[in-house]
Amino acid sequence: MMLKPVVQEEVSGCGIASVANILGKSYAEVKAMANAMGIHAEDRALWSDTTYVRRLLAAAGVDVAAGETPFASWEGLPELALLSIKHHREAGRDFWHWVVFTRREGEPLVLDSAAYLSANIRRDFAEMQPKWFIEVKPA
Repeated sequence: MMLKPVVQEEVSGCGIASVANILGKSYAEVKAMANAMGIHAEDRALWSDTTYVRRLLAAAGVDVAAGETPFASWEGLPELALLSIKHHREAGRDFWHWVVFTRREGEPLVLDSAAYLSANIRRDFAEMQPKWFIEVKPA
């Protein structure tokens, strides 16, 4: 199976793109779903609040863990998870970039929606430095 990751179309669209990657839908499909729920990529809170991606996944019938689990190791991650990378603080608020961790045929990989990357399937695990993850439960 050829894996074609969804690339974000707005600077703060990583949450929407990550949900699209989990659902196997296009960016436009998930953006339309998000907009109908009052969630917009232009909202910088998408970078600093887990509620938005949780609501999108719940609306699609996808169950996720209730909380965030501190990242300990790549080996310790579940089969499918939302990861927070590029953590930083602005005006006392945490911000991050959403990516999706998965295993394909036993091989770990990260689907990173950043448009500036030359490849959106990443295996450069030492470079990403996740802070925490949200387990995405199988259907």
